[in-house]
Amino acid sequence: MTAPVTRAAPEPLAERRIALVDLLDRLLAGGVVLTGDLTLSIADVDLVRVDLKALISSVGEDVPSPWEPLREVRP
Repeated sequence: MTAPVTRAAPEPLAERRIALVDLLDRLLAGGVVLTGDLTLSIADVDLVRVDLKALISSVGEDVPSPWEPLREVRP
């Protein structure tokens, strides 16, 4: 009879140490959407309202940059 195999429980996410570069690499590989609202008001009167929306993603050869013009293919 073989002895049962015991495995250590995985380390909780809050206690894992990840370098900032690795974290940014993981986030940019999949893309990140940032949203937020900002309202400036005085005496319950809204003076300025700003809606923030941003999509941050990496650009590679398979996903071309939106700032470069498309190249025409000439025969």
